[in-house]
Amino acid sequence: MISFDVFTLFPEIFTPYLQSSILQRAIENRIIQVDLHNIRDWTHDKHHVTDDAPFGGGGGMVMKPEPIFAAIEDTLGTPPLCPVILMTPQGRVFNQRIAEELAQHEHLALLCGHYEGIDERVRQHLVTDEISIGDYVLTGGELPALILIDAISRLRPGTLGDPDGAANDSHSTGLLEYPHYTRPSVFRDWPVPDILMSGHHANIIKWRREQALLRTLRRRPDMLDKADLSDLDKKFLDKLKNDDLI
Repeated sequence: MISFDVFTLFPEIFTPYLQSSILQRAIENRIIQVDLHNIRDWTHDKHHVTDDAPFGGGGGMVMKPEPIFAAIEDTLGTPPLCPVILMTPQGRVFNQRIAEELAQHEHLALLCGHYEGIDERVRQHLVTDEISIGDYVLTGGELPALILIDAISRLRPGTLGDPDGAANDSHSTGLLEYPHYTRPSVFRDWPVPDILMSGHHANIIKWRREQALLRTLRRRPDMLDKADLSDLDKKFLDKLKNDDLI
């Protein structure tokens, strides 16, 4: 089981998503555990203030260090014995490889920033990793934290119904995933490719690999530079380029 401790000002954001679909089943089956901690519970004033104006002036408010340190250290110890990940647009950009890296841990702490940001002393003396989900800015770190929980959880054995499902996802193989079809075999005169109904397993595997290569070449050619390609893969890609089938 992998355990997530989430430190946030808005724990209610997480509940609907965690009580739905695959993550709900993973929690019920004790594959993952998610504990939500409201940082406001570690304040000591009647208004539960967690932010203040920045020194030096400027717009926005900054999350105070005291309640963050208290929340994390009271929950996880001093120092915490697991990675403490700050969700921030200044962090390393999240991808499938980072998800696989983090899925090796049994325990992760996720800190959700808000407002203009957090006091720099939290970043310097408490946080051990910083993750961004892309080059844009959100209102807070709650949605990014949910994305990490989802992406990491599906890599843990038992989370998905198909034991090989995560391994075949887009980006897991270094390529975009091949096309999928289901019943009916013909919809609005659009048929399913014959190869998928042929029953010839080896040919289907070959077709899916070639479709993944074609789709990646057309949509994300940058991924091919890092993908683990066989000689057959390279030969197929060369043929596509030579025949101008991109």
